[in-house]
Formats: sequence, structure tokens, C-alpha cells
Amino acid sequence: MDETAPVLPSDLATFRDIHTDIFGAVPPLTAARFAIGASVDPDFLRLVEQMHTHVFYSDLFDAKILHLMAWGILLTCGDKPAQSHALAARRAGASWEELHFVAELACVIAGGLGPLSEGAALLTQLKDDEQNGQERRIEHGSDGG
Repeated sequence: MDETAPVLPSDLATFRDIHTDIFGAVPPLTAARFAIGASVDPDFLRLVEQMHTHVFYSDLFDAKILHLMAWGILLTCGDKPAQSHALAARRAGASWEELHFVAELACVIAGGLGPLSEGAALLTQLKDDEQNGQERRIEHGSDGG
């Protein structure tokens, strides 16, 4: 646990730890959401995290498919958390071909090359890190949920 992280009630700490299980670390925006949310409106934070848990631990789709979908959706929006979901999909067993195909799908649906280009850049970084034996760290500003 990060020594600078706020002390959370046990239920909120459990929700925070779910992000570590999914992404390998708590993304910075998620950490900020917990830090301020726990002190200002812990009930709302609980509701948000219950929704997050409900969706990402679905009986309908496995983790790989869920994160591939999140990867594609976020690519079409141009959101930084796309990178975190590519990493989570990879951790859940997604191939480079599957990740790239979702970026292709986002390109066609969004009607532009932006998602494909952004996806290619993010996948190149992730693949280089993996080939060099480096675990991808979630960068500041990149959030997974």
C-alpha cells in the first residue's frame, strides 16, 4: 500500500484494492478520487465503486473482453485511461492482434484515424515495455476507472 494513501474505511479500502488487482496499481486519477471522495462524500464514492465492481466483475463477460471493450470505447473518446485498460486486457490474456483489432474497430466506428493512431502508439509503448521485461506503470493522468 502507498504510504501517502489516506486511511480508508475497510469497505472503501477493499474497493481501492480492486483497482490494484485489475491494473497492477491504483491509477493516479483513481487514487485522487479515493482521497477526496473518502473525505468529502464517502457514500457517493461507495456508490461509484459499487457500479465499477458490478461492471468489471460481470458474469456476462470475462475480464479480457471487458477490458477490450473499455479499451475501444475510451480510444473513441480520446481518453487517457485507454492505456490502463489495454494493460488490464493484456494482463487478462488479450493478444496484440486482439488489442489492435479493437483499435481498428474504434477507427471505423469513430470515423477517423485518431483512435487507430493513438491505439498504435499506446500498444507500441506497452509492447516495448513487455519485451524489455519492464512492467508498465500507469502514468500520471492515465486512469483505469
